[in-house]
Amino acid sequence: MRASLTLNFCDMSIYDNYLVVVMHEGINVLPEHNEILIEVANEYFKNQAFVYITHRINSYSVDPQIYFETAKIENLKGFAVVSNDYKAKSNAEVEKMFFNKPFGIFSELNEAVDWANELVNQ
Repeated sequence: MRASLTLNFCDMSIYDNYLVVVMHEGINVLPEHNEILIEVANEYFKNQAFVYITHRINSYSVDPQIYFETAKIENLKGFAVVSNDYKAKSNAEVEKMFFNKPFGIFSELNEAVDWANELVNQ
């Protein structure tokens, strides 16, 4: 792990090819949260491809419009959702329609990590 960040709405673990984000319980993820993602991308992944992995341990909501802005991050190669919860996976299927880059849905974090590494190394 390269870095670990604790923010008022999430915890981020930053690795070489990806970052893993765990949103806090009850958060409503809004487009303005993208500003922080852009800052992290610029600081830790400048001129380097990476994948965003959201590990959905807690219950929270996402404004699907957020994906239009997230997809504009040039070096973001993909987005992964990790959850064992049926509802979270169903929501991710809807969210996927708003994102024009590779979008994976996984049950286990290690599956998402493998996918992220493959995507970045293509």
